[in-house]
Amino acid sequence: MKRDRRKKRRQCNFCADKVEYIDYKEVPRLRRYITERGKILPRRITGNCAHHQRQLTVAIKRARTMALLPYTSE
Repeated sequence: MKRDRRKKRRQCNFCADKVEYIDYKEVPRLRRYITERGKILPRRITGNCAHHQRQLTVAIKRARTMALLPYTSE
């Protein structure tokens, strides 16, 4: 018999820290949310809420434009 186990939803790190605005200049924090190849990790993997995931995506894209983060891996 198969058990129906669902993993507990991860809490949004930004909600836990009570972050209102994700700044594109916080490169170490943004770097945790991109893969080695430079792709943005999806919400279901990071555990972010929809509001903060949208802010995170915009912040990563701005940081790439300002050459703070790479578009691709080396």
